[in-house]
Amino acid sequence: MAQYDMDRQRVSGWTVGGITFAGTMLVLIGFFQAINGLAAIFDDEFFVVAANYTFDVDVTAWGWIHLLIGILLIGTGFGIYAGRAWAGVVGIMVAMLSALANFFFIPYYPFWSILVIALDVWVIWALTRPGAIEGREP
Repeated sequence: MAQYDMDRQRVSGWTVGGITFAGTMLVLIGFFQAINGLAAIFDDEFFVVAANYTFDVDVTAWGWIHLLIGILLIGTGFGIYAGRAWAGVVGIMVAMLSALANFFFIPYYPFWSILVIALDVWVIWALTRPGAIEGREP
């Protein structure tokens, strides 16, 4: 029979499932971000922005931003798989950064950006559940 530390709450199966799914989504969103970034880096003409957009940044710069965020998301997702507590906190922060970057990227690729923002919000929700940051129970 397993002994449990009295100070540590038992983590529910729903929380463990949510954390696992959040890690999976972080890796998946990271690959999406990286592919989006590489497309912008390799072909400046792929994304077309509407006229008079307030935050008019060069498409190549957006590509590098998305590529770097994608790499951070992938690394954090693997940290979640490993059950690292730091990965939960970093996952929330990087998902917020990803959502913010995609908010500013909406005029370039609207449907895709809104979809990634929705996935980022879900990851943030999953990682803020009770017991998510402390890690999984054996």
